Amino acid sequence: MIIDCHGHYTTAPAAHASWRDAQLAAWEAGTAAPAYPSISDEEIRGTIESNQLRLIRERGADVTIFSPRASVMGHHQGDLSTSIAWTEACNDLIGRVVGLFPGTFVGVGQLPQSPGASLDASLREIDRRVGEGFIGFNLNPDPSGGHWTAPPLTDRYWYPLYERLVEHDVPAMVHVSASSNAAFHATGAHYMNADTTAFMQLLQGDLFADFPSLRLVIPHGGGAVPYHWGRYRGLADMLGKPSLDTHLMGNVFFDTCVYHQPGIDLLLSVIDHRNVLFGSEMVGAVRGIDPTTGHYFDDTLRYVEAAALAPEDREAILSGNALRVYPRLEAALTARQ
Repeated sequence: MIIDCHGHYTTAPAAHASWRDAQLAAWEAGTAAPAYPSISDEEIRGTIESNQLRLIRERGADVTIFSPRASVMGHHQGDLSTSIAWTEACNDLIGRVVGLFPGTFVGVGQLPQSPGASLDASLREIDRRVGEGFIGFNLNPDPSGGHWTAPPLTDRYWYPLYERLVEHDVPAMVHVSASSNAAFHATGAHYMNADTTAFMQLLQGDLFADFPSLRLVIPHGGGAVPYHWGRYRGLADMLGKPSLDTHLMGNVFFDTCVYHQPGIDLLLSVIDHRNVLFGSEMVGAVRGIDPTTGHYFDDTLRYVEAAALAPEDREAILSGNALRVYPRLEAALTARQ
């Protein structure tokens, strides 16, 4: 089995995005948002079958852990009330996709975050969606959209959320949304900055001493971390922290959303294979064809299959690690057979 840990509903029906535009316009105007539109099962099927499902079949994956489009979580837009309504609409849509395509998609939810706001709504959303079969959540470490006004991930502000994740035995993928800072391109800079920043925040703290069973997935191959692994090992030593293996890597995992063979090879040569989950971010940040290979940049399965791996390590990366990091996944798949 091949499990893609990083899929987003980037092809959601147009009416869904139009409602978001109308909701934010109403918030700006101080008026009530319009009612959410009626979207048929046929519309949802059409957006999935011609896009994600077709590519999954062509590229050889079996299961996609599927969440709302990260770049439009938009936690920096509107306020907490608009974020709650938007989050509910997005997660409802993911639930419908999972219901229409059982065994192919498994749900991960976004959270209703807003700069400086309480996390109580996020806790309620976690409870609700776990009850509906979701197996994880996307946690935005920077709801301000590139201005980094939130406390670091090791701050006690986040502890109620971690407590709830541990209670339900579900992981979080640390994933930012769009950038509201013109200095940071969303997918080319803000995403990579966030991955690297999150890892360094975790390195500086002792979060996993308080939450030894908490599991966090840092996407996009861990940002700059694998490339500068020596730097982070050295910083851990300088800061008086334990080695990275014992300090972080029992709880932190990277995916394979790295869009060229040398990058995947470096990731797999530096990071313990137990800490790498197959992911493609399809259809996502980079949608074109690499002229040097003739294949899509985000066809990351090709890179993993071409990497020099022992059979047991390849199996772990392609499925075993995901089943371990997302322990509710196996039950979710079994229930839909």
